[in-house]
Amino acid sequence: MSTLTEVASGYQAGRTLPLRVELVRQLKRRRTLVMGAILAVLPFVLLIAFAVGGDPGGRNSQVTLMDTATASGANFAAVNLFVSAGFLLVIPVALFCGDTVASEASWSSLRYLLAAPVPRARLLWSKLVVALGLSLAAMVLLPLVALAAGTAAYGWGPLEIPTGGALDTGTAARRLLVAVAYIFVSQLVTAALAFWLSTKTDAPLGAVGGAVGLTIVGNVLDAVTALGHWRDFLPAHWQFAWADAVQSRPEWSGMIQGTALSLTYALVLFALAFRGFARKDVVS
Repeated sequence: MSTLTEVASGYQAGRTLPLRVELVRQLKRRRTLVMGAILAVLPFVLLIAFAVGGDPGGRNSQVTLMDTATASGANFAAVNLFVSAGFLLVIPVALFCGDTVASEASWSSLRYLLAAPVPRARLLWSKLVVALGLSLAAMVLLPLVALAAGTAAYGWGPLEIPTGGALDTGTAARRLLVAVAYIFVSQLVTAALAFWLSTKTDAPLGAVGGAVGLTIVGNVLDAVTALGHWRDFLPAHWQFAWADAVQSRPEWSGMIQGTALSLTYALVLFALAFRGFARKDVVS
């Protein structure tokens, strides 16, 4: 009895399931390594595509960001963000946030974690922080690899703006950091949706697929111009607002509106996840 009392008196809920332990567990998983490899390979796939296809802009009379892809490493990094922000970067966010809790349930290890005992809020918090950290790492990895590969292929130089002018390398680097930060914030809705679904199901693919599917639905609805101003309430409507940061005179209003909308949706969904999981009867 005295031994049990000593253990109970030394127990600290805040020290259960440390972030470093959860991070190491997630980094060792095959899906993390595969997703990292895919994001690291994408810039080289685009390099080959531009080398084979020649002029990335094609025959369009209107100059776009894609037309400047081979101008410098900074331009190539910006193009990689442009082609991946709408869908590819959704995948790691949905995967890391949607698989985290549901996978424990599918392995029948969730109840043992809670019996350790790890408080439910602590378990969710540790998993959420690690999942968001991996999501951010994925978004940083892509432009970093693209910048290195683009610089090796096209040289180090200013970021040429399709509408005219250029940003020096220092300014371009800061603007690209702003773009990555905004993309991460805009993807918080997908992260929160996947995390909430992960607390509701024992099927990781259901949580991941549900988040990706609903994100695609949002993109489709945003393309319906008949919705008019109602599209302003869709997170997808603001997903490319980061492009306003890589202009000679950046425009911040779109990113401010997109950030406010994304944070609002995300906070509601995260709150639902914590509230629902606190009351859930965990049997797996």
